[in-house]
Amino acid sequence: HRERQRFVDKNGRCNVQHGNLGGEGSRYLSDLFTTLVDLKWRWNLLIFLLTYTVAWLVMASMWWGIAYLRGDLHRVHDDTYSPCVANVYNFPSAFLFFIETEATIGYGHRYITERCPEGIVLFLFQSLLGSIVDAFLIGCMFIKMSQPKKRAETLMFSRAAVVSQRDGKLCLMFRVGNLRNSHMVSAQIRCKLIKSRQTPEGEFLPLDQCELDVGFGTGADQLFLVSPLTICHEINSKSPFFCLSQRSLRSEQFEIVVILEGIVETTGMTCQARTSYTEDEVLWGHRFLPVMSLEDGFFRVDYSQFHATFEVPTPPYSVKE
Repeated sequence: HRERQRFVDKNGRCNVQHGNLGGEGSRYLSDLFTTLVDLKWRWNLLIFLLTYTVAWLVMASMWWGIAYLRGDLHRVHDDTYSPCVANVYNFPSAFLFFIETEATIGYGHRYITERCPEGIVLFLFQSLLGSIVDAFLIGCMFIKMSQPKKRAETLMFSRAAVVSQRDGKLCLMFRVGNLRNSHMVSAQIRCKLIKSRQTPEGEFLPLDQCELDVGFGTGADQLFLVSPLTICHEINSKSPFFCLSQRSLRSEQFEIVVILEGIVETTGMTCQARTSYTEDEVLWGHRFLPVMSLEDGFFRVDYSQFHATFEVPTPPYSVKE
């Protein structure tokens, strides 16, 4: 059995790669800050280290160059001579002076004198450039660390979806849960059906997206995600599964993409978790096992039964039939 190519993986990663951008690739450089934030951590850390290392070496070389051109390096022991920067007599000392100035350490052994106009100009340039680099890189690292992507990993989806009857209606159902005690504020769930189709005009749509109603009209898509919830899509005449039966399910090829969005209570940032179900992950005639039990003064959730299902009598026919 060969695993079918997914549009969205179970962990929520979208299997889409952009190629042959041509001149459009320059748009990434025009939005450099977002580009850096979107990079993986190893590339962010590498750029962070290289930027500061190169900037430090270049600025230290400029201080050493001023001392070299003025002749300060050759008159270190002349007490009557006023150098541009006191006690700078080689490149390592110039590098240490730059670090002390940039990091506002100021040990007091090396300091700039007033008889060095070019040093004063370089000092002002260093201060402005250092502030810009710090704001850009540290801001990028802060935004990346505060992104709620890891919060999505504590939002669970059932491994499979089920089709069975609820309240006398045939429904497609799956389960969602929140592993943390902190809540997802204004949590909302949406479902997309990804399926290839051909229009009456003969146009082929390879990845056509269709909305699955999971309670948009009744407000059932607005979740109070304190305990695991079973999300239900009623299969009726308006559903794209109107003609789906147990037999036709074996020959169908589709993918259901589930998107759960909400605001993280602790940080106030928007979080999104995604997963998908292919046709072989939809179990006809199954229902989820209960996971809630009443203990002494509280409700207990048993996540060991979160993905478990059991068979129930379900007509094998489609709603249309």
